[in-house]
Amino acid sequence: MSGTFDDHATAQTTHHQGEIRYVGSREQGETVVTTHPGGERLTPERSLRIARHSPSGFAVGYRGSGPAQLALAVLLDYTDNAALAREHYQTFKDEVISHLEYGADGTWTLTDADIEHVLPDDVTPTA
Repeated sequence: MSGTFDDHATAQTTHHQGEIRYVGSREQGETVVTTHPGGERLTPERSLRIARHSPSGFAVGYRGSGPAQLALAVLLDYTDNAALAREHYQTFKDEVISHLEYGADGTWTLTDADIEHVLPDDVTPTA
């Protein structure tokens, strides 16, 4: 998802269960994240306007600044709601992002179920 966001927007996702994935890989020492379907690259720029944990990029597998920036960027992209992302990204980092590991194929994947695990029950996908 791209575009503007509203701190006061209603908390709703805009994806159907099983439809969205974030796939991470390493390219020249940098964690690169793409959204699927669509294949768009997720960058930290939008999330940096909310919190500047890691201007140099994303990371996974520990509870540091790179994983915090990734957690915020994913929640912001997935919900398109800055207030919701700001409220839940540290929990998402601790419970999900810090546990991600690169597989044998050199990637990791986040599903909508992984993301919704940390969101309030009243945040439901829209049609």
